[in-house]
Amino acid sequence: MDDYKSAAQTYEFLKKWLIQHPEFLKNNLYVGGDSYSGIPVPMIVQDLYYDSERGGSPRLNLNLQGYVLGNPVTDAYIDKNSRVPFAHRLTLISDRLYESAKANCHGDYVNANTSSEQCESDVQEIEELLRDINIQQILDPDCTFSSPKPNEEKSNLQRSLAENPDDFLSQLGEETLYYCHEYRYTLSEIWANNRDVREALHVREGTKGHWKRCNISGLAYTEDVTSSVAYHRNLSKTGLRALIYSGDHDMSVPHIGTQQWINSLNMTVADTWRAWYTEGQIAGYTKRYTNDDFALTYATVKGAGHVAPEYKPQQCYAMLKRWFAYYQL
Repeated sequence: MDDYKSAAQTYEFLKKWLIQHPEFLKNNLYVGGDSYSGIPVPMIVQDLYYDSERGGSPRLNLNLQGYVLGNPVTDAYIDKNSRVPFAHRLTLISDRLYESAKANCHGDYVNANTSSEQCESDVQEIEELLRDINIQQILDPDCTFSSPKPNEEKSNLQRSLAENPDDFLSQLGEETLYYCHEYRYTLSEIWANNRDVREALHVREGTKGHWKRCNISGLAYTEDVTSSVAYHRNLSKTGLRALIYSGDHDMSVPHIGTQQWINSLNMTVADTWRAWYTEGQIAGYTKRYTNDDFALTYATVKGAGHVAPEYKPQQCYAMLKRWFAYYQL
């Protein structure tokens, strides 16, 4: 499996599902995702948009409206390279070190080992300073180092939850459970393997064994698309809409890099940078771009990390609800 096959198979699945459920064809269709979805989603949307030109059979009159991406992995170089200026803005590295790295590396921190000895030395110092930072949310503890035996601690937690989840959860305070953001994922594993849940989701008996949130053991997957910017550029010439948002404390896919590739699309700024609010409080900042009939709304979510809705669900819900309704954020 690879990026191209993943996008193609998802496209085929959507077509077949809609053929089997034609009552949904008239509904507005949006394609969305977070994180690594930033690679396949633009590819899928492009396939769906040009479906009528493929000459395939059967053709579907899709009511495709646009796409939504959160903290999207988009360009391998831009995403990674933007971590250094992001770390500087968040005071994780000193002014002296940042200015030295910027001068010695000429703004290219990804290829430091091929630039110069001074550049490589600066980048190594930066990496050491960031080594124990949780890049998913820089304000969260890095749970890899929160225990002398982190894997054993996680296994014990999972075992206790699996054996007697009700008793365990009733004794465990919310602060303890949520100290490490990753602990919440353990709860999803318990939930998804519950018999009642599986019946409600119409999971066929015997088709799926024990479900894991991220089962990467033995996963044969090739990440062969290093950038999806070209797909965004193609889509910017259509009449679709796009919402791109970033948790502003995510260092794995920093908002700096996301804004960089958005700016590279050379669209017209329709609404300049401003705050957006929920319940009278600033929830983030937003900017809107257009290119003829295409419109792209970019937003940050204040205080959120990677996969922003996990950290700020209320604010993200308000953002999506307004955008779907064609309201300003």
